[in-house]
Amino acid sequence: MTRRAVIAGSGSALPRQRVTNAELAERVDTSDEWIVERTGIRARHLAAPDETTATLAADAARAALDMAGIAATDIGLIVLATATPDQTFPSSATKVQAMLGIDDCVAFDVHAVCTGFLYALSVADSMVRTGVADHALVIGAETFSRILDWEDRTTCVLFGDGAGALVLKAEEGTRGILATRLHADGRHNDLLYVDGGPSTTGTVGKLRMKGREVFRHAVVNLSAVLGEVLGAAGLEPADVDWVVPHQANARILDATAKKLGLPPEKIVVTVDQHANTSAASVPLAFDTAVRDGRIKRGDLLVLEAMGGGFTWGAAAVRY
Repeated sequence: MTRRAVIAGSGSALPRQRVTNAELAERVDTSDEWIVERTGIRARHLAAPDETTATLAADAARAALDMAGIAATDIGLIVLATATPDQTFPSSATKVQAMLGIDDCVAFDVHAVCTGFLYALSVADSMVRTGVADHALVIGAETFSRILDWEDRTTCVLFGDGAGALVLKAEEGTRGILATRLHADGRHNDLLYVDGGPSTTGTVGKLRMKGREVFRHAVVNLSAVLGEVLGAAGLEPADVDWVVPHQANARILDATAKKLGLPPEKIVVTVDQHANTSAASVPLAFDTAVRDGRIKRGDLLVLEAMGGGFTWGAAAVRY
């Protein structure tokens, strides 16, 4: 039998403050109609000063552990995907480890922006399959509100804060992560980036994006990697029960589904309530669909994302 990383539980965490488009329009030159028409976003959650990437990640991890029925002390690996860590170092994963009361395990951050969770999942899958750990936490957590330029109405309305987590458990059988595929192309740095960093400006910087160009690349890259990962798993689009995509923009989700010939009712959409939470968006959407009953045991899922870099990737999973 094949040792696989099976999703044993999921969890999510959102900041206390929920901000609708109408509320956002009170501080930014925008409107509910303008945001909904272009993005499908209706609300987002914004972190308070006492809510950080690590605290949200820990809350999501606790919820995932509870669903899985696994004690935190059984976790041997924590991989945390984030572009907004609490500190430059140490990793936010080690902070989560301490918050969960785990004395010793492998713990590190992965930075691939919106594709970060797919990168983290692929790394954790490899480490579980090769016996590094029997139980792993894979987390995507962000506080993007900290790096937004609130004077740039074309970008600040797009993002929100939150965290999502999966517990992976080593099992033998046909369930689990079937295949992953990852890509990067650093030639497109100037289309989506933050204009700061420790070794350049010495400051955190703010997010900058050329939305139209990003949209064009996203549709092409995401449809290609979805086809690629299905091929690697020996599957066809018709076999898929649910696509759990990065929640960046409703128009990207629609265009990608059409390009693959997938019906819209198979796409998990939460962008309307969470906005773009970067590395947190895929696990947040996954947990939402599990808890509301859409995703059921035995379903075939495809997870996908694309982010700055550019990076992009996908995973085929039998839940």
